[in-house]
Amino acid sequence: MLKKNAQPLSEALSDFFDENSTLKVKLAEHRAVRGWREVLGEGVSKYTRDIYFSRNVLYVHLASAVLRAELLMNKEGLIKKINDYAEIPILRDIVIR
Repeated sequence: MLKKNAQPLSEALSDFFDENSTLKVKLAEHRAVRGWREVLGEGVSKYTRDIYFSRNVLYVHLASAVLRAELLMNKEGLIKKINDYAEIPILRDIVIR
């Protein structure tokens, strides 16, 4: 028997995250960190030593200076791709060390 206010779980979760913006932001931050490995693939992940998110900036430590230089040239595109992966524009800058 269906109740009048029954809704799919996906809609209920979407409503929950819309009402709790801090939780939505934290989830987007986690997606941005995970997005580094997903967007750039396994080749870049091999050289990634440490990655963390703080104050709308993604900090990435790489083991390869050549890869670091190449990624710095494409930083704006990376920011856009990771923001798309995170589903909200949470990322303002990427610091690659």
